[in-house]
Amino acid sequence: MDDTIKKNLQKTACKVRMGVIEGTFNAKSGHPGGSLSIADTLTYLYFAKMNIDPKNPEMEDRDRFVLSKGHTAPALYSVLAQRGFFPEEELKSLRHIGAMLQGHPCIHTPGVDMSSGSLGQGISAACGMALAGKIDSKPYKVYAILGDGEIEEGQVWEAAMFAAHYQLDNLVAIVDNNGLQIDGPITEVCSPEPITDKFAAFGWHVITMDAHDFDDIERAFNEAEKISGKPVAIIQKSVKGKGVSFMENQVSWHGSAPNKEQYDTAMAELNAQLKELEG
Repeated sequence: MDDTIKKNLQKTACKVRMGVIEGTFNAKSGHPGGSLSIADTLTYLYFAKMNIDPKNPEMEDRDRFVLSKGHTAPALYSVLAQRGFFPEEELKSLRHIGAMLQGHPCIHTPGVDMSSGSLGQGISAACGMALAGKIDSKPYKVYAILGDGEIEEGQVWEAAMFAAHYQLDNLVAIVDNNGLQIDGPITEVCSPEPITDKFAAFGWHVITMDAHDFDDIERAFNEAEKISGKPVAIIQKSVKGKGVSFMENQVSWHGSAPNKEQYDTAMAELNAQLKELEG
């Protein structure tokens, strides 16, 4: 990847993380840990990969995105704001009564293609979108991000079987493998491992990826573009709470909002990272 492009993506991802902290702090609730772990992937999709137009969110042939792990909406909202779908100021109203940005993605929000949050259902909706694209001979791709805890849901594997059966090669599912879910490490709660082998057994082309390395992210999505005849699963190794030192790899930040002191510390860290990238 060109160094200038990579630096710009890194800066944008840092701003996306700031938006996650801003939103959850003002909401006094939310899910910062898993939002921070997908910030780089969302940044790459929305700024380097997907065919979208913030001025025309309903563009017929746009690429679709479904946040199957809908509780990490703060990350999606933040990247949509950075991309220009709505003002960044909206992030401060996260989860407020009557506000546009509720706790889980809603299809009425500009840039949101599917309401989600009931774990396992988002990937099923993504399969439907992909099949519709096939039937209508449309060029769009459908991308979906799932949590590694989410894939403990049986509906995920029904969708996996469906996607392979209908050869949905316009579907790319990204599993955010940060190793932690609300009740603890996934290996202790109800291990879905080996994740790569499971998706391969269901007939998917499987790619592994470092979720915080833009060169590797680009490699993975470029490989996904070349696959024909089967859906693609990208298993991304990530760090829960990535970018905020005291949140990293801490299960307690799955669904906890920062207080004022924690907010100030997190924003100071992210501002320092941004200044270093801009320097």
